[in-house]
Amino acid sequence: MLAQDMTISRESFLRALPAAVNHSPFTTAGAEVRPVDAGLGWRIVVTPLPDLRLGLIVLPRHRVEVHLCGFDDARKRAFLDRFELYFRRAGG
Repeated sequence: MLAQDMTISRESFLRALPAAVNHSPFTTAGAEVRPVDAGLGWRIVVTPLPDLRLGLIVLPRHRVEVHLCGFDDARKRAFLDRFELYFRRAGG
């Protein structure tokens, strides 16, 4: 499982997610995001966290957990590398 806190709104996360999961169709139910094809073996949980406040700047935050099931090491690494690439900001 990959778990990380992200400074991103839920809307922005869902907007970027299709490319991050290689355009696999998905559904959302509450905090969970799952592929339409249950055989793909991934699940993402997006949980809101308190906003990050830096003076007058307020950034939304979410805890993002990526759960992978039935992936060999190479496929797991490829999925996570792609996922992280699409959410990397300002050159990493």
